Amino acid sequence: MRRSTSTRPRFDLIIFDLDGTLIDSKLDLANSVNFTRQQMGLPVLEHRLIFSYIGDGATMLIRRAMGEGLGETEIQKALEVFLAHYREHLLDNTVLYPGVRETIEALSSLKLAVLTNKPVRPSEAIVEGLGLRGKLPRIYGGNSFEQKKPHPMGIETILKETETSAERALMVGDSRIDVATGRNAGVLTCGVTYGLASDTLIDLRPDYLIDHFEQLRGVVWGQE
Repeated sequence: MRRSTSTRPRFDLIIFDLDGTLIDSKLDLANSVNFTRQQMGLPVLEHRLIFSYIGDGATMLIRRAMGEGLGETEIQKALEVFLAHYREHLLDNTVLYPGVRETIEALSSLKLAVLTNKPVRPSEAIVEGLGLRGKLPRIYGGNSFEQKKPHPMGIETILKETETSAERALMVGDSRIDVATGRNAGVLTCGVTYGLASDTLIDLRPDYLIDHFEQLRGVVWGQE
């Protein structure tokens, strides 16, 4: 999709979720979860079940994946095992979704940021490893602020740092958490239907909905 150079975009700032929106990371996450379960003396889980646990950060992923019966000390040990393993394997199978690289390039004249509940260091490592660090200089993880999504603190901080009004910002994500975050911060939202938690978008309908990432250009430039 082409845009006219005389057309002003609807938004000055685009904030992206990471897992399930920009990257398909589910297999690496599931492999690290099952490695952790094995280290804790537990049997492996089906990948499909682990996929349903993703979206609220590493700590919540491990709490869900370890199940009931483990004390807080064991949960923290499991989290350390998971993070250590994931740091070494976070790019084994993780890839950008189709159209992400080209679309980010097309939107490079705008302010772009990533806001994820994944810890910030592995998030930065993935974006760097997939060759997008130069296009996505602002990356904020679940441990970047006192509150995670859907709390609006992350978006509000990004708005302040980029000197952007809420009316000129868009939150893009694959889950109801991303839509709720945008609404809590007073910004419009765009859901993607191909992600890890796209089935949850029916609970909180986003302002825009796209089936392919490249359709985001139409949303931004008013050509959808």
